[in-house]
Amino acid sequence: MMGDNVNQGRRNFLKVLVTLAGVAMLASALPPVVEQIIPPETGLTSFPRLLLVDENGNPVKASQIPVNTQVILSFPYPLSNEPNMLLNLGDSSGRPVEVPPTTVVVPQTGASYEFPGGVGPYKSIVAYSGICQHLGCQMPLMSFYPNASNCQPAATSAGNLKGVIHCLCHGSTYDPYKGGAVVTGPTVRPLPAVVLEWDSSTDELYAVKMIGPVIYGHPGFNTPTNNTINNPIGDLQGGSAAGSVSTIVSNLGKLTQCSG
Repeated sequence: MMGDNVNQGRRNFLKVLVTLAGVAMLASALPPVVEQIIPPETGLTSFPRLLLVDENGNPVKASQIPVNTQVILSFPYPLSNEPNMLLNLGDSSGRPVEVPPTTVVVPQTGASYEFPGGVGPYKSIVAYSGICQHLGCQMPLMSFYPNASNCQPAATSAGNLKGVIHCLCHGSTYDPYKGGAVVTGPTVRPLPAVVLEWDSSTDELYAVKMIGPVIYGHPGFNTPTNNTINNPIGDLQGGSAAGSVSTIVSNLGKLTQCSG
């Protein structure tokens, strides 16, 4: 009888060991899952005014940004995990084109907001989120394509448009000349825009806030109401600040879809 009790005790002890091992394995796997579900408790309380600088720390000059460049220029704002594309828009001849203020409608809900238009000497410089609003694909899969014969998919996607922002993942297309409005789905939300300021005395550019739907993946991105698209504070949550006084514009290289 005593032997039976000892054997039963051993079996119970082994069960406890197996259970503890399982708990340890689960605990080791749990943090990454939690991190994906719950945004980090970091961020900002308001949109910062950041000077755009190059990788050497020199201010980016508006007059030096190439028109309709096939080189991808990217900078983080307002958080370090929120890349944006910097564009100097033009016509098919490479001349700068003024981007006027416009009302942008969100197809998903019918809500709308006012895009302030371009800045710079020709009011042709704009910036948009480099994260697609459909499923979150990022630059360089998400890029601007001028309507040029040597640059696909612009030749087929842009039609009569001067150029498009196109996502190679699933084909969503946006119009950078009209505030990032949706041209083709499957996205149902326009592309968030960075509001820029241009100092005419120095030719320098500043990022000052965001307008439009919350950047994909941040709190509120899938519920674009009139309130959230006109004050997308969700962009300020879930990451660390892009900078305290400046943000770096990086050259990601030339579009691989463009030849020549």
